[in-house]
Amino acid sequence: MEQDTQDTSMEAHEDLQQKIQRVYEEMGKVVVGQRHMISRLMIGLFTQGHILLEGVPGIAKTLTITTLSEVLNLDFQRIQFTPDLLPSDVIGTMIYNQIKSEFEVKKGPIFANIILADEINRSPAKVQAALLEAMQEKQVTIGETSFQLDRPFLVMATQNPLEQEGTYPLPEAQVDRFMLKVYVNYPDKADELEVMRRMANMSFAGEPKKVLSKPEIFQIRDAINQVTLSESLEKYIIELIFATRTPAEYGLKNEAQYIQYGVSPRASIALNRGAKALAFMEGRDYVLPEDIKEMAYDVFNHRILLTFEAEAEGVTSHDLIDKILNKVAISN
Repeated sequence: MEQDTQDTSMEAHEDLQQKIQRVYEEMGKVVVGQRHMISRLMIGLFTQGHILLEGVPGIAKTLTITTLSEVLNLDFQRIQFTPDLLPSDVIGTMIYNQIKSEFEVKKGPIFANIILADEINRSPAKVQAALLEAMQEKQVTIGETSFQLDRPFLVMATQNPLEQEGTYPLPEAQVDRFMLKVYVNYPDKADELEVMRRMANMSFAGEPKKVLSKPEIFQIRDAINQVTLSESLEKYIIELIFATRTPAEYGLKNEAQYIQYGVSPRASIALNRGAKALAFMEGRDYVLPEDIKEMAYDVFNHRILLTFEAEAEGVTSHDLIDKILNKVAISN
């Protein structure tokens, strides 16, 4: 009887893993390339995390997340962050109904499953705080009433690295609330050629079909929780975390001058969840060291605070993560 239950569970997991691969296929009908961005968005959705995405304009950030919401059959809202935006424009407000002679709640665009917070660094701190509170608490308060946000709930916030004039950079403590920070680069030559051909001829590979439902997304979350992470790999994650905080103790004396603060405890949780999600999405029920190393960049790069020396010498967090991954070994 127990064996039958295990077989049924394995079949269910395989079916969900196949559907995840179909998500990539359906996304490919509209979005060319950008598999890394799509993968990280799904990891955030499946592990209840949020994504901070940085990239130059025109690389299909908005198209990717809108298409993903269609393929996953989830409600989507886009919020364009501007200097004159108010918290009520995000979460909602109380309005007076003259007919009923009473105040009513008008919910804001935050009440959706997938939120695109476009150019989040263009809005004042109080608006950023309202969004980040909703991300953390999964609820908002309008007037005297608290409202639970719909599940699943994913925020993808974007930052434009080119234009910093008139922006309000997110404080480090608030950036830490994002599970992953993903850098999106220009497409390669083959992908850009395909983009040019499609857009010039206004031709697409077809309408993307809906692949996953909300109940299946919750099933994937449960399945990810069952992915095996060995004790040695758990300890490896902790060693990587501490190597960012006390690099000199790990033989990284030169790199120590470039790190002002290491990553927070949120990083260990995010790396654990992210590695499990990546393993499941790759069709495995166990985590490999490569999963941890691959996720380390997106988990660490916004949590390692650099010194002035690093900025002066052009040393990036990516460079430091390279050094840490090469130095820290997996112990048995």
